Amino acid sequence: MPDILIAPSILAADFANFGAECRAVQNAGADWIHVDVMDGHFVPNLSFGPATAKAIRPHVTGTMDVHLMIAPVDPYIDAFADAGADILTAHVEAGPHIHRTLQAIRAAGMRPGVALNPGTPASAVAHVLDLVDLVCVMTVNPGFGGQSFLDMTPKIAELKRMIGDRPVHIEIDGGVDPTTAPKVVQAGADVLVAGSAVFRGGSVDDPAPYAANIKAIRDAAQGVWA
Repeated sequence: MPDILIAPSILAADFANFGAECRAVQNAGADWIHVDVMDGHFVPNLSFGPATAKAIRPHVTGTMDVHLMIAPVDPYIDAFADAGADILTAHVEAGPHIHRTLQAIRAAGMRPGVALNPGTPASAVAHVLDLVDLVCVMTVNPGFGGQSFLDMTPKIAELKRMIGDRPVHIEIDGGVDPTTAPKVVQAGADVLVAGSAVFRGGSVDDPAPYAANIKAIRDAAQGVWA
């Protein structure tokens, strides 16, 4: 049974209290912290950039998983390396030279990831699977939190077959909750990004709901092998 990693997205956290929110969800059982970077160009929303990532880094004790929903990517790789990103994920749709981008991310000392929008086929990353540590499958159209889940299980299963025995994570981002988690895990996912499903009902002053929410997602996902 593979380990299922839960990566809360701080896009759903209290923006005025990011450091405490990161500590709270990690204490509640989160495995990674997922940082969604949006530029208002590649996606129809603005979030934050390298300075915010660098500010929260001291509060992240495990893996800081930075998902770039920006175009272009290459001019910002060094800034996110300096900010302390462990994983830096670029969209295959964000530019014409994803191979070079992934090489540059690795050369900057980070683990490269590649992301796929819902309308992009698994085959788009077939020739870069030896360059990445992670493939992120978007199960919403990126740009906003709280959207409804889009069923990408056939794509996830296809990616799982393509990856074979490579040590590459399949991460799911969008609409993950205790209902959808088992579907994507059954198809081959092992990293689950969840925003509102983790942060709903809690706060840094009342973090108990965070732990309950994370446990509910993890239990539902691991129930696939029960």
